[in-house]
Amino acid sequence: MVLFCHRLDYMNTMKFYVKPEDEMEFMPIIPLNEGDNENADESPIPAELPVLPLRNTVLFPGVVIPITVGRDKSIKAVNDAYRADKLIGVVAQKDSAVEDPTVSDLEDIGTVAKIVKQIKMPDGGTTIIIQGRRRFKIDRITSEDPYFKAQIKILEDGLVENDEHFTVLSSSIKELASQIINLSPNLPAEAGIILKNIENPSFLIHFVSSNLSSDLVEKQNLLEINNISHRAERLLQLLQKELQYAELKNEVTTKTKTELDKQQKEYFLQQQLKSIKEELGGDSNEREVKEMQKKAETKKMSEAAKEMFKKGIEKLERMHPSTPDYSVVYNHLDLLLDLPWEEYTEDNYDLKRAKKVLDVDHYGMNKIKERILEYLAVLKLKGDMKSPILCFVGPPGIGKTSLGRSIANALGRKYVRLSLGGLHDESEIRGHRKTYIGAMPGRILQSLRKIKTSNPVMILDEVDKVGNDFRGDPSSALLEVLDPEQNHSFYDNYLELEYDLSKVLFIATANDLNTIQPALRDRLEIIDLSGYAVEEKIQIAKRHLVPKQRELHGVDKINFKLSDKVLQKIIEDYTRESGVRELDRMLASVMRAEAKEFALKGKVKTNIAEKDIEKILGKPKYSNDLYKTANMPGVAVGLAWTYVGGDILFIETSLSDGKGELKLTGNLGNVMKESASTALSYLQANAKKSGIDAAMFDKKNIHIHVPEGAVPKDGPSAGITMMTAICSAFTGRKVKPYLAMTGEITLRGQVLPVGGIKEKILAAKRTGIKEVILCQQNEKDVEEINTEYIKGMKFHYVKTMQQVLDQALV
Repeated sequence: MVLFCHRLDYMNTMKFYVKPEDEMEFMPIIPLNEGDNENADESPIPAELPVLPLRNTVLFPGVVIPITVGRDKSIKAVNDAYRADKLIGVVAQKDSAVEDPTVSDLEDIGTVAKIVKQIKMPDGGTTIIIQGRRRFKIDRITSEDPYFKAQIKILEDGLVENDEHFTVLSSSIKELASQIINLSPNLPAEAGIILKNIENPSFLIHFVSSNLSSDLVEKQNLLEINNISHRAERLLQLLQKELQYAELKNEVTTKTKTELDKQQKEYFLQQQLKSIKEELGGDSNEREVKEMQKKAETKKMSEAAKEMFKKGIEKLERMHPSTPDYSVVYNHLDLLLDLPWEEYTEDNYDLKRAKKVLDVDHYGMNKIKERILEYLAVLKLKGDMKSPILCFVGPPGIGKTSLGRSIANALGRKYVRLSLGGLHDESEIRGHRKTYIGAMPGRILQSLRKIKTSNPVMILDEVDKVGNDFRGDPSSALLEVLDPEQNHSFYDNYLELEYDLSKVLFIATANDLNTIQPALRDRLEIIDLSGYAVEEKIQIAKRHLVPKQRELHGVDKINFKLSDKVLQKIIEDYTRESGVRELDRMLASVMRAEAKEFALKGKVKTNIAEKDIEKILGKPKYSNDLYKTANMPGVAVGLAWTYVGGDILFIETSLSDGKGELKLTGNLGNVMKESASTALSYLQANAKKSGIDAAMFDKKNIHIHVPEGAVPKDGPSAGITMMTAICSAFTGRKVKPYLAMTGEITLRGQVLPVGGIKEKILAAKRTGIKEVILCQQNEKDVEEINTEYIKGMKFHYVKTMQQVLDQALV
């Protein structure tokens, strides 16, 4: 039906090319004598007519159409016909692409047309307005040169009079055609008016058929149907199809009109912006896409990653750089290209070299070094294995984190560190979904992207200090990362793909295992790192700390020495730690003093003496004399473990007149309070055996205090110390000097083992303690300590609480 618009516009345009006096002779789209349109001209139709082939048009009887004639043969045929009786036979070409048709290219059935008007166009072409009269069939072609001539036979339409069925068909055709016009916004309103004014059923069928948007074959088939009623039925079928199409198109148009208007506006603005950019030096979008595609050709990626990249780059090509989603898609593709898919550094399997590197970088730590060498040995033999998930647990300042870098150097791998302290959002591990503004991948993938390898040594620092609140639980997200059975398919929310982390050597560090989630702790291979003995600290200072501080302070070329005795004095009198951080700071103070001395005087002492240390660092901060004596009954020395290492604590007990009440002070935890109650109950039940008058328990109030009240204290290991202090207060017997103890107690009088023995023993050694009482089962822990570090100390291993009292009281 789209031809309605074109025909009306064309007819209006044609008026500008016709002489004014000819305007009245202009034939409208519907002939004025519509009632008898096929017999409007009574002149007979000759048996032989010139034939005009039409490329894209089928002419129906009664219908008026303009035709532009361009071929020489056609122009000559039109001119001759116009000079004669103005009648010409019009047939459609079977193939509209044929420029110079032959007889075989012509349809057999066409329409006799009258040339109503011939117009010479300004460009030299010829346009004719023709009106169809009768259908005909070509009997034979009589001439092909200079144009086609044919013997024809007129075909009758078989008109039906007073046929109700035909009348209904005609009415339905008019109704359907009207509906199509109403649903088609591109058709002018005049088309509907024209349709309503057609009264001749035969002309209605031909008029609608001529303006049908069906293809040429369908129209030719309509023309070839002899029975007008059958022709009407076929036309009705075609109109129903076209109506369905028009309704569907209208529905879609209505739904998307608002969106399309917005999209068209954006499109035009983007096209203008694109034109401006091209004028200013070209649009960078194409260059970016090509660079990405070129980079992807040489990139090793999994099949899933390749497929995702392909889809992403296709989407990027269709987007304009100014659209909001452009940067989201671009950044995601950039991550895909930057990640080290299947890119690994080559491990160094030289075990002797690895051991040498580890020994040079760190003193001691034999257990960890052995474990790394075992892993390297398996790699060397097998060639491939899942990396272990190690966890170094120990007090601060002993070198857990720096050991990770040393391990990376020993293996020949790259090193990366993730600080997890205070982390509270699981998206930091798994990444954010890329639909969020400012989304980014998790820190695991960010680190791999940065170092360009998929098998680094990755330190997860302070894994015990991961936060856990309403914002998420990062430690639960770490379960997947640190599980060798799962991390080969680690899923990052931003990447939206699985990534293989199984070749990464994860090393977690922690100060306290108790704060690590149990499920996470179960996935870790725990390696305990205890604090350093004084002897170890001296060696660490000589090998590492002193050379480092000399270089940092510019005194590495100045000749002066720090003897072992001087280093020991600094360690014992100015530091109280399991690690060496405070020692490092003290040595830095010494180096600054030496640098100042050299800058002022131009020389320094060759050997720094102990008295020089007191001038530089001041009076000693810590004194061992306080711990060596317990000069009154009721005072005992206990050994404690904290997350910073071992420590010494006093248990003080005093008696006062009262009703036997127990008072505990010193910021004690519940477990420690229960230990005091258990100790008192044991002594009350065994007063006679312990040498205590049972009546005193009802007459005396007992006050137990643990100094340094600002420091929270808890745990069962002070049980035997409390019992000893209470017994000492009641009996008046003093506790041996130079003696410390640790162990848990029971109401049955048993002494149970406790943990942190190495840290406690080293703390006792630092403070000058010479004797230690321990549970019999803790003997194995003492045997693990290097005998050089505990030389001069005596250990008493006990099973019962009575044995403790026998050893402790004098």
